[in-house]
Amino acid sequence: MDLASDLDLVVTPGLGDNSYLLASGDEAVLVDPQRDAGRLLAAAGARGVRVRFVLETHVHNDYVSGAAEVRSATGAQIAGPARAGYAFPFVPMDEGAEVRVGDLRLVALATPGHTPEHTSYAVHPPGSKEAVAVFSGGSLIVGSAGRTDLLGAERAEALARAQHATMRRFAAMPDRALLLPTHGAGSFCASGPPKEERTSTIGRERASNPALRAPDEATFVREQLSSLLAFPTYYAHMAPINRAGPAVVGDVLSPPPASPAEIEAHVAAGARLVDAREGAAFAQAHVPGSLNVPLEDSFASYIGWLVPFGTPIVLVAPDAEARAEATTQLFRIGYDRVFGFLDGGIDAWAASGRSVSSYPLASVEDLVAEARDGSGRVLDVRQRAEWDAGHLPGSRHCFIGDVPARLPELQGTGEVVVACASGYRSAMAASLLHAAGARVRLVARGGVPNALRRMG
Repeated sequence: MDLASDLDLVVTPGLGDNSYLLASGDEAVLVDPQRDAGRLLAAAGARGVRVRFVLETHVHNDYVSGAAEVRSATGAQIAGPARAGYAFPFVPMDEGAEVRVGDLRLVALATPGHTPEHTSYAVHPPGSKEAVAVFSGGSLIVGSAGRTDLLGAERAEALARAQHATMRRFAAMPDRALLLPTHGAGSFCASGPPKEERTSTIGRERASNPALRAPDEATFVREQLSSLLAFPTYYAHMAPINRAGPAVVGDVLSPPPASPAEIEAHVAAGARLVDAREGAAFAQAHVPGSLNVPLEDSFASYIGWLVPFGTPIVLVAPDAEARAEATTQLFRIGYDRVFGFLDGGIDAWAASGRSVSSYPLASVEDLVAEARDGSGRVLDVRQRAEWDAGHLPGSRHCFIGDVPARLPELQGTGEVVVACASGYRSAMAASLLHAAGARVRLVARGGVPNALRRMG
């Protein structure tokens, strides 16, 4: 049986996650929907199917679940891991439990490791004992496996051992079974770099995925726990929200326009002013004290690192499309208190007679010169694993997520040349340092890898 024609895949690139609609006859099931579930509901509408179930593979740590939104909109039942600890009505799915959608059976498989309660769902066509696909959530993913340290370092090794047993279970499935994971490329929930492909087959993964090729448990555990990337601090707030059951909102709310005076009042009351323009434009002119997080796919993840959860936000964004994208990304991770946007942008701020800040840029050639001079002025804000793989002589390291806590130490008394791999994370760090009173130069195009190549 070929499921491809009955399957819709909806990708959320900034979080590195997949959500699915699987149809059979006039019925459908949604798997791990994001909070802005309208994308999946539109897919169901296009197919003319009724959503009967929402399946959750685990208590999500990286986004607010859209299951409650789907139930409110469609009347679908929520089904999820029996040991999830949900505080709302749901169908508990333990080993062997199943739901039926059209002619298909979706059978629960206990697959602990990424989280203790993690449950995958094998898809069986009529009369078949052999699965044709498996929704694997955050357990087996394309080219990797889900990390096991999200619930704390003290539980990471035990969960990695459970994950090893789970990988053995996947390895025993039929070669041709489709692998339909939730986490993938771009997700901080992976133990190692996933491949770019969003889906795969068990056979392809058995042949190439390191998580399925480790010769024994000890090797698997060692490989899973080495070189893990830092993950956003907002993750700590997601599981409690998802266990309790997120409030149903219905749709992403659009923030209202705000005058410069209103923006000042919001900031004085505790809101964080976030400027979503690209780094070079921000460096040229910005509201003093604002945080620059350029609007790319991972915008929300870095907000979740740098702005404490629950803090009200006001935005500077270049246009209506950018405002909508920024607000949607924030909505997905529970940053609902977006109180407004600066009407007219930085030009309106300047025209009001208020002060505007700026700082200079640096080029990749400047980075090379700083490294050769041994100035010690370069601050590298990439992940530790990136730094360990190669960095500029004499540079200092502080991952962008750690910059707010280390500002007094990082400012020093001289100029700081801020760099990363591309100019994206360095834009954030430069804005933080400048707001704290440091003299900065921002490498806004290219970064450390480019400089290292030029140095030979």
